[in-house]
Order: sequence, then C-alpha cells, then structure tokens
Amino acid sequence: MARNIIFKYSNKIWRSFFYSPLASILTIGLILFFGLAGWYVWNWGVADAIFRADFKACLQNHDGACWGFVTEKWRLIIFGRFPYEIQWRPALATFLVLLMLVISAFPQTWTKQASKWLIGGWVCSLAAFFILMKGGIFGLERVDSDSWGGLPLTIILTLLGMTLSAPIGILLAIGRRSKMAIIRNLCAGYIELIRGVPLITVLFVASFIFPLLLPPAWRIEAFWRIVIGIVLFQAAYMAETIRGGLQTIPQGQFYAADSLGLNRFQVYVYIILPQAFVTIIPAFVNSLLSTFMDTSLVTIVSMYDLTGSLRLALGDPNWRNFFLEGYLFIAIIYFVFSFIMSRYSIWLEKRIERKKQGALAEAKAQAA
Repeated sequence: MARNIIFKYSNKIWRSFFYSPLASILTIGLILFFGLAGWYVWNWGVADAIFRADFKACLQNHDGACWGFVTEKWRLIIFGRFPYEIQWRPALATFLVLLMLVISAFPQTWTKQASKWLIGGWVCSLAAFFILMKGGIFGLERVDSDSWGGLPLTIILTLLGMTLSAPIGILLAIGRRSKMAIIRNLCAGYIELIRGVPLITVLFVASFIFPLLLPPAWRIEAFWRIVIGIVLFQAAYMAETIRGGLQTIPQGQFYAADSLGLNRFQVYVYIILPQAFVTIIPAFVNSLLSTFMDTSLVTIVSMYDLTGSLRLALGDPNWRNFFLEGYLFIAIIYFVFSFIMSRYSIWLEKRIERKKQGALAEAKAQAA
C-alpha cells in the first residue's frame, strides 16, 4: 500500500516537473536557487540575528538581522500613539472585531435565525470597539481619535470602508443601468469623477477642504472625515465591480422574475443580486485587499496606521538604521491578513460551486 502511494506521487512529480530536458534543468535550477536563498534568509533572519532590544549589539552585528528593534518598538508599531499604559483597550477592541469576523466566516451563521444573533453581535462588538477606543464613559480615560493608530486603525478603516461603501456601490451600479437618463448620467458622472482622482486627493479634500464648507458650529473629527473619504472613494469602485456582476445575469432572469409578479426591489434583492454577488467574489476580495493596503495613505492627515506607526518608531535615532527589519515585520502582518482573506475567498468560491453542482444534480434526478 505504502509502495503504491510513493510510486503514485513520484510519478506525478516526475510528470509535472521533469517531463522534458528543459523542464528538468529549470526545476533543478529553481531548487538550487530557492535552497540557497532560503539558507541565506535563515542565517540572516534567525541564526545570526539579534532578538534582544540592544541597539549597541545590533550596531556591532553586521551578519544578521536586528529584531531587537521590533522587540523594543512593537507596541508603538501595533498601537501607534495610543497611551502606553492603557493599550490593553485597543488590543481588546481589535480582538472583538476580529472575533466577529471569524464567526461571520462560518456558513452556519448565515441562516435566517442565526443572522439575527450575528447582527446583534456586530452591533455589540462595534459599540465595544468605539467605547474602548474613545473612552469617556464607564470610568475609561478619554482618548481622542487623533491618537488612534496602528493595527486597530487599519482594521476599523478597512471594515467601515468596505461595509458602508457596499450599499452605496449597489445603488450606483443599479442607477448606472437605469432607463432614466438623469439617474444614469448622475451615477456615471459620480463614478467617473471619483475614479479619475487618486485616493490621496480624496483624503486631502475630506480632511482639509470639507471642514471649510461646513458651518463653524459643526465639527467632524478627523477619523470620521477619513472614513467618509474612503467610503465615497471605494463606493465608485464597488459600483463598477457590482455592475460587472449584474452584466453576467441573463436578461431571461429579469423576465422570469417579472412573470412572478415581483416588483423591481424584490427582483434585485431576491433574484438578481444574490447571483451577481457570486460572480464578483474575486473582484470583491481584490477591493478588500486594496482598501486594507490603502489605509497607509491616512498619514497625510496626521493619523498613523500600521505603516505610519512604523515611521513613528523609526523616529528614534538609536534604531533608525534598522528600518528593513521594521518594514519586514509589518509586511508579514499585511501578508498574513491578505493570505487569510484570499484563501477564504477561494474556499467560498469552491463551496458555492459545489452547492450549485449539487442542486443541478438534484434537479436532473427529479426530472428523470
């Protein structure tokens, strides 16, 4: 049995990588290249590296990495300018939000009965997040949003940006397909206008120009101005993503829904949008990852996300020379989150495809 398994996989490897002389040369060359690269990375990053927070020892070490910078500054990188003594609050707030994201990823929570508890959980977790971050009640010290930063800021900006832009994007996508010329042109004009400028311009306008247009008595915190800017910007891209999904739906679906006596709202909510959402999963995840990365631009308005907090940490002259280790540290964080999101989207696509195949097979069996 074991011999058959070994033979099976050996044969598969041979057919995949050594099926021709050129393929064999490329395979062996890549194995040697990655082997040498891995050996160098291991020596530099682990074997010869310094992990204790001793910058003098790091200065004398020319062979390995200095992870002592991360050991010394990790709390500043992760939590930004949030007061050091109470950084348990952003840690707990971020944990609650991530916990709800994990719970929401399980299909068992998507049923009609469980969704009520899921919505309640999200309301409670978001309320707890802002209470813990803001303070001012329950005996918690008040912390202005200007001091928020690091990973908590990156996560909440991504979450709010994607969640609040989705319904706006849906309305814009449907409006751009409207038969009413004024609605169609207004939606198309908004989408083209927003997509024609970079996010950094939108954030600049939301942070510095928008407050000048408000009455003097009105004051919106910088955090919420940034959220508004990200939402309005992302909504334009979300609209085009959803419109692409709507275009994959055959016109016969609309005719079939009309024959059932459904109004236009019911047609989109129960028939069209659920099918469109399945087709846009890869594009939606791409927008999610883009928003997650683009939060680094908020440093132009003096708020420091994960990347901005690293720049604060590099302001210490003792550790300024070890920026490479710092950027590698946050790169690993970005990669872990991005990898989890991408793998989940692939799993979700496969699950939906299996359900479609199962439903199709059941329909054929009933027809027979």
